[in-house]
Amino acid sequence: MADSTNQIFDPLAARRSAATASSFSPDPSGRIGRDLRRITPRSPRAALEPERVPMPTKWSKSARHPLVIAGNAVFTILILLAIILGVGFAVGKHRFDAPGPLTEDKVVNIPPRYGIRDIADLLTKEGVIEHPLTFIAGSLLAKTNGELRFGEYQFSKQASLHDVLNTLVSNKIVQHQITIAEGLTSEQIVQRLLDADILAGNIREIPREGSLLPESYRFSRGTPRDQVIQRMQEAQKRALQEIWDHRAPDLPLRSPDQLVTLASIVEKETGRADERTRVAAVFVNRLKQRMRLQSDPTIIYGLVGGKGTLGRPIMRSEIEQPTPYNTYVIEGLPPGPIANPGRAALEAVANPARTKELYFVADGTGGHAFSETLDQHQRGVARLRALEQQQRDGGTASVAADPVVASPAPAAAPAAPAPVRRATPARQPAAPR
Repeated sequence: MADSTNQIFDPLAARRSAATASSFSPDPSGRIGRDLRRITPRSPRAALEPERVPMPTKWSKSARHPLVIAGNAVFTILILLAIILGVGFAVGKHRFDAPGPLTEDKVVNIPPRYGIRDIADLLTKEGVIEHPLTFIAGSLLAKTNGELRFGEYQFSKQASLHDVLNTLVSNKIVQHQITIAEGLTSEQIVQRLLDADILAGNIREIPREGSLLPESYRFSRGTPRDQVIQRMQEAQKRALQEIWDHRAPDLPLRSPDQLVTLASIVEKETGRADERTRVAAVFVNRLKQRMRLQSDPTIIYGLVGGKGTLGRPIMRSEIEQPTPYNTYVIEGLPPGPIANPGRAALEAVANPARTKELYFVADGTGGHAFSETLDQHQRGVARLRALEQQQRDGGTASVAADPVVASPAPAAAPAAPAPVRRATPARQPAAPR
């Protein structure tokens, strides 16, 4: 038996022994064998050869189907679009709610037939908005394109796109106030409406005298003038019917038209609210006693008609000049109003003061002196003449006569000193109150 120490190591034999041992080793996973292969020395030539790796698993035919590929592409595109839209919506919402560029309130007039793009361009030009595309997108998303109306709109300082759109949709059109003074004739009112540049169109004909109610009205720019006239006529009808229904039962007036006629005379005689019912009472008392009204404004209207003013004092010869409106000549009321009275004058005639006064004359201080008898009235006329003479002579300046209230009062009869009083300036239309 040979000594084991004298044996020579054979690597190839050792590898075969290891392989044989591994075939009988209870290692089903083969991990030990792989480890041995990794640590088992190989010849230089074998070490240079690359190890074989398993081939990759091939895709199934269903994964390579064109529909699947197209679906994946569409899904990817949708995801990208959602991301883009989300970012765009966030940016747009920020711009939509951010304060605008206006440094102060501004009124912008949007002409008729303007579309959403035209409106956006106009607002950008006027400095109301900075992002017209965002404004258009917001309007389309809110479905407000068909609700935008033309007209003047007032946009507040730093109004956001959201605020601007709300202003347009809510139809908050700027309203302009037109004030018509009491006591103007229809011709004078028409001229004032023609001079108002915020109105449009023409007026076909001058309305009937006394058919317009002097008040303050509000209109948007571009309102037709005929529409303004119609609104004033409707307001007068409503006011007149209401006042007529609540009139005093003993009025010597047979119709609402007669009430308007007498109210127009009262309107031209005084502009003071505290005197209207007393002036109305004087004329009502005269009608009851079948006395001539003898009102100066009726002389003027008979001479110039709707022009309203004579431009000079009434002359002595004009007092007795026959005209259909001259109440120094005719009995009772003139054939129609001499102006458009306001609501206060209509109410004063419908419910005059309960007095027995038949005369009034300017007192030189802005009011009138009322009296029941001719003697009292003549003394009042004498005082007025003394004040006027004192003023002409450079006397007391504090009693200067007011040209508006210097219109004389009715006289009792042609023999009264009314012609002397008529040398004072004629009364002008009442100022706005």
